[in-house]
Amino acid sequence: MPQFSYILDAPGSFGAMTEFERALRRLEELGYTGIEFSLSSPPGFDMDELQRALAATSLKLVSFLTGWSYFNEGLCLCARDPAVRERAVARLRGHVETAERFGAILVIGQMQGFLQDEPDPEVANGRIADCLRQVGHHAEAHGVTLVLEPVNHLQVGFNHTVAQVLQMIQAVESLALRPMVDTLHMNIEERSLADPIRRVGTDLAHVHLCETNGSLFGTGHLDVVEVFRALQEIGYDRFISVKIYRGATWEEGAASTMAYLRTLGVVDR
Repeated sequence: MPQFSYILDAPGSFGAMTEFERALRRLEELGYTGIEFSLSSPPGFDMDELQRALAATSLKLVSFLTGWSYFNEGLCLCARDPAVRERAVARLRGHVETAERFGAILVIGQMQGFLQDEPDPEVANGRIADCLRQVGHHAEAHGVTLVLEPVNHLQVGFNHTVAQVLQMIQAVESLALRPMVDTLHMNIEERSLADPIRRVGTDLAHVHLCETNGSLFGTGHLDVVEVFRALQEIGYDRFISVKIYRGATWEEGAASTMAYLRTLGVVDR
């Protein structure tokens, strides 16, 4: 059976680590067994304090998101400037070491960049593959899994579908690099919610579960049952990270999601 994690804002946004720890305890009460959040640089929180907060609960730090480095610093894997690409690789290599410390995976998506960074997709993908190869070698040495997220065309310039991501992974040839899916992006880019999951099969390393409008589940048109049926078919037993980024506080979203999933019978009552 899959386990559920919740995507929170980074610990620093909660003010004191005690407030973040309160959030962890609340998620634990609701039935979550993991968390996920975005890494910035500097991270804005003390790593030792985070480890102590996690140790006070049974929650696992499942995954780190990496898009902050693109939107705040312009670090981009397809950038025309080799120096920018070098800094992007260095940033991800540093994130790999942080992920190793917490036993987490590293999600790469928006750091690929946009067409404004490189309008030629073939050139861009060549640069992205080269950068991912370098990060992948570092991840292999540290025992960290990287996942490449198929992100919709409004939020990244390249590799929007599962098929494109699988092609990139094949080009990179790193044992550390695996595919993931996100239901929000699949709703935009794929013809089916289930077929891409079946196509990835047992290589699927991570899942983001998000309603089609980014808000509370049931307010959009995501066929959650179809998604879970496909995950069951491939025997997926890793984490599913719940993502709600509009229309609710994190606590409202976390509670509402578990209640909704129980009404559908995809989690135990």
